[in-house]
Amino acid sequence: MATPQHLFTRFASKTSEWAGRPVTFVLAVVLVAVWAATGPLFDFSETWQLVINTGTTIITFLMVFVLQNAQTRDARAVQAKLDEIILTSHAENRFIGIEHLDDEDLKHLDRLVAKAAKGVREGRTNGTPKATSSSHEANEKRTSAKPRKPKRKTAPSKTPSR
Repeated sequence: MATPQHLFTRFASKTSEWAGRPVTFVLAVVLVAVWAATGPLFDFSETWQLVINTGTTIITFLMVFVLQNAQTRDARAVQAKLDEIILTSHAENRFIGIEHLDDEDLKHLDRLVAKAAKGVREGRTNGTPKATSSSHEANEKRTSAKPRKPKRKTAPSKTPSR
């Protein structure tokens, strides 16, 4: 039997998929247009205004949780895929788990990666690869001194805990 969490996950996925369709937007516009057209019929009363205000507030409040659930799961899945690519390639394993760093550390890492990318672009322009950061140079020395580990052919049987 499906657990409540599994049921909510399926509900959140289907709801976010449905909410992102153009037909859903058109239905929302039609609903607002019908509400606006009925304004003169109800003399633009406070109750008439309360209907749309309450309805949109409730729907927005509930959709925040549903969409956040779907987005969080999607982000975790993408992160797991990226981690697997890093593990099975010759990329630096130190990038695994960087999504857990604080903002300052991520900004610092962004600057280092941008600096290294600039050096690679300049090296390609000049015809020779050029390392720009000392950590990259140290890594080059370290990797040239020892053999690289072979690529893993299959995904891990259990996702690493973070």
